[in-house]
Parts: sequence; C-alpha cells; structure tokens
Amino acid sequence: MIMHATIQQMRLFEAVARHGSVTRAAEEVHLTQPAVSIQIRRLEENAGISLFDQIGRKLYLTAAGLEVLESSRKILGEMDHLSDTVDTMRGEVSGPLRVSVVTTAQYFLPHLLGEFVRLYPKVKPYMAVTNRDSMLARLESYQDDVYIMGHVPGSIEVTRFPFVDDNITVVAHPDHPFVGRAGVTLKDLVAERVLVREQGSGTRRATERLLEEHGLTMTPYMELGSAVALKQGVMAGLGIAVLSRYSISQELQLGKLAVIECEAFPLVRPWYAVHQSDRLPSITVRTFLAFLEKEGARLIGAMAEI
Repeated sequence: MIMHATIQQMRLFEAVARHGSVTRAAEEVHLTQPAVSIQIRRLEENAGISLFDQIGRKLYLTAAGLEVLESSRKILGEMDHLSDTVDTMRGEVSGPLRVSVVTTAQYFLPHLLGEFVRLYPKVKPYMAVTNRDSMLARLESYQDDVYIMGHVPGSIEVTRFPFVDDNITVVAHPDHPFVGRAGVTLKDLVAERVLVREQGSGTRRATERLLEEHGLTMTPYMELGSAVALKQGVMAGLGIAVLSRYSISQELQLGKLAVIECEAFPLVRPWYAVHQSDRLPSITVRTFLAFLEKEGARLIGAMAEI
C-alpha cells in the first residue's frame, strides 16, 4: 500500500519527477543510479501501479504519478516545516536552507550564501537556478524556503524583502558603433540585432515592458537560454543585448564587453527575497533574510568592484 512509502522514497520520487531522469536525480541526492531506481521501484510496488512512463530517455509521470507527486510534495513540505519548527524552538541557526534564484542572481547569490555559512557553519544551503516562470511553479508548490527575484508576483500571497538594486544595461562588443556614442535612443536599439533571453526571463519582461511604454516592439535576432550564452553572443559580434550589470562585471573589466549609453537605461529594479506568507519561516530563514537586508547590498557591491 502507498501508505507504507517512506519519506526517503518520496524525496527520491520527487527528484526523479522534477528532473525526468533517475540519473540526474541520483546526482542531486548523491546516491547511485541503481539505489534510486530500487527505491522508485519499491514505491511503485507499494502503490500497485506505475508512476512513470519512459519515452526515449526521459521519464514522464502517469496520471497516478501526478497524484502521488502532489501528495508527496505536501507531505515533504510539512516534514520540512516540522524540522524547521523544532530548530526554531531550539533557537539554533542550522539545517537546510533552500534558496531558489532566477538565473541573473546566480552571479551574486553564491557569494552571499558563502558568507552566511561562514557565520553559521551548521547551515546546509541548497540553491536552485531557474527562470522566472519555473520559479513561480516552485513557489506555488512550496519547494524552497527563499526565492530571489526581481519582480514579485501579485497572484501568490508572499512576503518580500528588498535587499539590493539591480542595474539592467545595454551591452555590445567594444567595437560596436554605439559604444561611446551619445544620444542612442530606444528606436535605435530596436533597429539593431538584439539578442534576448528565453520567454519567462525577468530581464526580457522588464525590457519589453519598457519598450511597450514607449510604443515600441522588439523583434529578437536570436533567443538564447542563459545570460552566459547572451554574453558569448555579444562578444562574438552577433548583436547587442540587455543584461544585469552584476552578470557582466568581469567582462567589462577585461574589455570584452562595453556598455551602451541608451535612452531610459539603465533600468533600476530591486532584488527581492521572497517567502510564502502562510508559512512561518524558521529561525534559519529569518536569520538569512535579516542577513540579506543588512549585508546584501554591501557584499554585492564589493564583489562587483573586484
């Protein structure tokens, strides 16, 4: 019977369902692939029904698997919440700290986590990097403790803490004719070959919103799936792009990229640390949020100057 499923089996099942792969799930939880496969098989035996269909190399949830996944996430969430509550009652800053970040924040969040763990060595951080749309799905399913994003959704009840401002700039190859030129307009911008992030990117949404406010639309020259790919495309001379200043500090210092002084840029927007309003954060989460508010801007600024 499914009620005989163990917490470990549920955690492994959730990881396999999320990745669509036993191999990737095994890498995440630091177990061997056969060990994960055995636990998933035992879970299916307890359920008496298949939870996955395999198509090619990827695993897809069956109808029963979808039901088990939803219930597993609720149970795992309650177990994590119970663990956090016990830690809070002990008054100890320790245990897991699950942080989900949009891709741009991956350039500074590891530095903040590193400093936080130095102060509180009993904390074990986990960081998931994803785009905005995937993050909202994680937020709705309570997969993490803290979510780092630039635009807070209005459709989900959350508590937010601004901790640093982001500067979104237009960048190009140093030889681009717009570099060093004054008076570059948004019309000039949209007439260029513009490289953009995928749909669901917060930076792309902010740029498109700005253009809409000025009655303009952008026809992307290329759509790329990460800030790293965008930077490589710009450095290769494929076009210009709009990127967070935090993601290009090293390339600017090395002279591989240059900032274009364009009308209405830089776009300044706050970064927020977000958590679900209907769940009391643990003492570890509360301490991390206070750390971001107090030290986040200073540490990120110092990192950008290196």
